[in-house]
Amino acid sequence: MKDYKVCVYAIAKNEEQFVRRWVNSLKEADKIIVLDTGSTDNTVGLLKDLGVEVHTQIFAPWRFDDARNASLALVPKDYDICICIDLDEIMVEGWKKELLSVWNDGVTRVRYNYNWSFDEYGHPGTSFLSNKIHKNGYYKWTHPVHEVLTPLKEEKEVLCKGITINHYPDSTKPRSSYLPLLELSVKEDPEDDRNMHYLGREYMYYRKWDEAIATLKKHLNLKKATWKDERAASMRFIGRCYKAKEEIDEAINWYEMAIKEAPYLREGYVELAFIYYEKEEYLKAYDYLRKALEIKEKSNSYINEEFAWNAFIYDLISICAFNLGYYEESVSYVKKALSLDKNNIRLQLNLEQMEKYVS
Repeated sequence: MKDYKVCVYAIAKNEEQFVRRWVNSLKEADKIIVLDTGSTDNTVGLLKDLGVEVHTQIFAPWRFDDARNASLALVPKDYDICICIDLDEIMVEGWKKELLSVWNDGVTRVRYNYNWSFDEYGHPGTSFLSNKIHKNGYYKWTHPVHEVLTPLKEEKEVLCKGITINHYPDSTKPRSSYLPLLELSVKEDPEDDRNMHYLGREYMYYRKWDEAIATLKKHLNLKKATWKDERAASMRFIGRCYKAKEEIDEAINWYEMAIKEAPYLREGYVELAFIYYEKEEYLKAYDYLRKALEIKEKSNSYINEEFAWNAFIYDLISICAFNLGYYEESVSYVKKALSLDKNNIRLQLNLEQMEKYVS
């Protein structure tokens, strides 16, 4: 096996709480480089104490792609493999051996398991395949936010199931810069389907319902918007916005379109079921939840959402089943919910009540 040299590179600002954990997970790397973009805490000092090569640069106006490209430019030319990983992420031990087992001179990028979120019990929530491990000199970062690696030459991507990166973010950090940067990104490239979808989603997060609906509809009308998973997500988000506007019939219509667009994804069924649950139309809700549970495989894309795979779906269908008189089913489903959310007092009380109806 050829001895390829691996360099980790990152940008950082005020990440002192994560430094030791991050560096410890990267000990297998041949080199670690961090570009600090203006920390006022002890991020730089801690990194240097742990042997990390640190550079500093201020970016005004701020753009993630500019900062990523500047950090990538610091990687020495004689390093073969680059890994971009933020300080609130860690690599599971043994990653280098797994990486080198799939790497060869023809490979330019590697896909791996990425756990974006975890529940209170440490179980992965939203998980998907990511691909920020790449060949040196073959890529640049593009877009002011939600930046992506863009190939400069022909690329060849391989999957490495043995690599996992876990994300443990600081929930107190603001994301206020995302919206203006997304607006800039769409202005710079109005035909980019990915960022149009992200902008619509961001408007939804900010409760800008009409702006979100208009932008997500623009996404669906773009020629490049052909990926069914993301199209279905835009339709669901439009449905959420209409629901927030109390236009329930319109919301139902968009959820039905989302299901038709990507019938292999659970999320549309579950969100539509919840609308019927709130309307106390338990049979419709139950039927949609049953269809959701028939889908056994979670998508490998970032589109999957926790509520479709955690205790929520079993909790919801247990209540629907109970209200329909399917008492044994309700007990079975609430037990499944409890297996995923063991400390939930409400679920425990529900189980006690439901069991009283089972002869």
